Amino acid sequence: MNYNWNWSIFFEPSPEGVGTYTDMLLSGLVWTIATALASWAIAFCLGSAIGVMRTLPSKAANAVGTAYVELFRNIPLLVQMFLWYFVVPELLPEKLGSAIKQLPNAPFYTAVVCLGLFTAARVAEQVRAGILALPRGQRMAATALGLTVAQSYRHVLLPNAYRIILPPLTSEFLNNLKNTSVALTIGLLELTARARAMQEFSFQVFEAFTAATVLYIAINLVVIVLATWLERSVAVPGTR
Repeated sequence: MNYNWNWSIFFEPSPEGVGTYTDMLLSGLVWTIATALASWAIAFCLGSAIGVMRTLPSKAANAVGTAYVELFRNIPLLVQMFLWYFVVPELLPEKLGSAIKQLPNAPFYTAVVCLGLFTAARVAEQVRAGILALPRGQRMAATALGLTVAQSYRHVLLPNAYRIILPPLTSEFLNNLKNTSVALTIGLLELTARARAMQEFSFQVFEAFTAATVLYIAINLVVIVLATWLERSVAVPGTR
């Protein structure tokens, strides 16, 4: 294969007229991180609520939680992304749909909502598994102390469940971070989209995607280091 390597391409001006190709990639990285953090905030809060609902004695709460998980877990992420961006605005009242489509950075908000709701279904299952993994004595002790159901979850069950599921939650956050690349299909200029644009402008495909790979690995390693530190910080004394 006759390929002309050009690693100095990163210091050449980008065709956008602002900065270099390096600046283009770093701009995409910023959008990737922003999308991942915003969608994770939705996923963690909503997923925790759904996970709790699936462990309550209420059949109605169980049914709602199960329906949510099965709906969002069984539809491919790419299909959901298209539905939220192209279909949902058309189903809303005309003025509201038009306002949503005309939002500045509409792809960003759509990606955040889509990824947040999609990942929430997976977080919910992990929270449910963490709660069910706790000894029954903890729930019974909370009840014996006179705590309400809400207080039992808040002060006893959830804090201990989160300690158990912290490693899988870390993996889920990393998956969410990488899933932001799907948003390029609706026009979000995140890291993968920027690497693809760089490749199309410069024809340096290996350099563009090598840089994107290095950036993904770097941010993932940062997350892993922080998660490891957090896991050690919240571990119950004597268990590690």
